Amino acid sequence: MAEERLIRKYANRRLYDSQESRHVTVEDLRRIIAAGGRIRVVDDKSGEDVTRSILLQIIASQEQFGTPVLSTQLLEAIIRFYGNPVQQLLTSYLEQSIGGLLRQQSTMQAEMAKALETPMAPMAEMARNNMELWARMQASMLSAFTPSGPAQQPPPARHGPHSETAPAQAPRRRRGRPRR
Repeated sequence: MAEERLIRKYANRRLYDSQESRHVTVEDLRRIIAAGGRIRVVDDKSGEDVTRSILLQIIASQEQFGTPVLSTQLLEAIIRFYGNPVQQLLTSYLEQSIGGLLRQQSTMQAEMAKALETPMAPMAEMARNNMELWARMQASMLSAFTPSGPAQQPPPARHGPHSETAPAQAPRRRRGRPRR
């Protein structure tokens, strides 16, 4: 995991990156986080950790432009959870969900990198997975149509001229002169 960067917030609301020894903007912090970095923002005077308020400020500024991640309905639902006995449950759920999405994204990126190295390997794996899924689905569908009692054997096949399973014969052609 990335090392946490210490950002100092001064009384004049300016932010200072102690690692790079320069003043930064909220947009600079967004770029650091988007690139996988971690930050910790402390108030220079009191030493209080104000990271959450800065992160919320970054989210609020991002939500104003383009397509928002947090819909109005989602924001209303989150607000309803505050003070609710299941508030911690929501927090855990959201953290696990986002973690799962990040793992899926990472896996997808790794698969794409593999595809660029050997184009047929992911296709072969996908075909194998599709065949396994198809076999499971087919078995599931067939099990719905078979009786749950002892397995029944199909009747033996008959291959006589009058059996249903006899191969169809093509009509015979006559030899000789064609009819008029």
